[in-house]
Amino acid sequence: MGGGVPVVLVHGYPDTSEVWDGVAERLGRRFRVVRYDVRGCGRSGEPAGVDGYRVERLVEDLVAVVGEVGRPVHLVGHDWGSVQGWAAVVARPELFLSFTSVSGPDLGQLGEWVRRNRLRPVKVLGVLRRSWYIAGFMVPGAAELLWRVPAVRKWLRAGRRELVNGLGLYRANVGRGRAPAVVTVPVHQIELTEDPFVVREHLDAAAPWVERLTRSSVHAGHWAPRTHPEQVARHIEDAIDNR
Repeated sequence: MGGGVPVVLVHGYPDTSEVWDGVAERLGRRFRVVRYDVRGCGRSGEPAGVDGYRVERLVEDLVAVVGEVGRPVHLVGHDWGSVQGWAAVVARPELFLSFTSVSGPDLGQLGEWVRRNRLRPVKVLGVLRRSWYIAGFMVPGAAELLWRVPAVRKWLRAGRRELVNGLGLYRANVGRGRAPAVVTVPVHQIELTEDPFVVREHLDAAAPWVERLTRSSVHAGHWAPRTHPEQVARHIEDAIDNR
């Protein structure tokens, strides 16, 4: 979609690349927009086992997509798309002109933030309680139970395949004790002020590790790329223009 400098959009859980429809439409006026369904979602195949959802494997897929583009790209990730984006810009910085992170912290940075604040348990617990749902996601059969609840299906707008397969992201990556690394690629964080899952402390965890870090905000919930596409696209454009 579109021409010009390439922008790669990576979706999260439990979405497909369609979550970017509105954002892609606006960005396509200026940029060559590339998006794809991550493994186990949409039209993409499924890995043989849960280890196939490890961030390292997701990064391999992303690198392959950028390879098809044939030149460095601006990267945008939402939710787990952002989590893998953090890993990608560390592993292959030469492939990325910038990285815009939307509601998806780096797991290593967040773990280090918890360690640094271990003597402030109230603060740490206040952040970790936002991730209460992860414990349920680790239980076999959790997604199948969720799928039976009509209100959950309507709220998530997810297909059964995405809801079930995507739990592999949590089971393959949570609690692996990743070490953070310095990020040399320019990073812009879009803070979603009404996000019930990702709060400012999640974003602040990046500060010690990113050489060039900026931030803007959208008054919206977790799925802002779908609910507020014009605003999200505008912040992405500004981040690219000002990198």
